[in-house]
Amino acid sequence: MLVHLHQYKHESVDFDDNRTTGESQTEDSVDKDTSEYFAQRDLDAEEWETVEYENDPIQRRSITVGEVTAVSVPQEPAESDDPDLPGLTIQLRLAGGDTKYVGQTEIVEVQDEQPQ
Repeated sequence: MLVHLHQYKHESVDFDDNRTTGESQTEDSVDKDTSEYFAQRDLDAEEWETVEYENDPIQRRSITVGEVTAVSVPQEPAESDDPDLPGLTIQLRLAGGDTKYVGQTEIVEVQDEQPQ
């Protein structure tokens, strides 16, 4: 299956001489190395973008994962889930037996890569 997700995190704020508190830090806080963030190289993650959630700026990025064999959504939030952000920790089982957890995530779409 091909799984498209949205992942969320709090907006990073860096303090320096050129910025003010509350100004978007999106360009400076982009995590382009998905292997560092997810401990794997097969997730296709785009750059973070600033979106509004409950009148506060947060960051969101789209993630597309191929060769998924199962998607599990917990009934209860994981201890690491932040109630101030949308989404939950989603479990993905991949071809080859790997299991990956993606925190603060909402499912956008799941589709069969090879429909019959």
